[in-house]
Amino acid sequence: MNVLAYLIPAALLLGLAGLAAFFWSVKSGQYEDLDGAAARILIEDEADRIPEPDGKSGSRR
Repeated sequence: MNVLAYLIPAALLLGLAGLAAFFWSVKSGQYEDLDGAAARILIEDEADRIPEPDGKSGSRR
């Protein structure tokens, strides 16, 4: 039963730390552009493109 005297405050402290981290991330703008990162992964950069063996450049589909 003495263990509960340590576990309950520890759980409350960890919960408050998680809540504080969430509020900090919202305040710093981490959730502003949720669709931008999803669309940015689909954009192909010219520098990252592997050249075609026949010299043609283009997307592989």
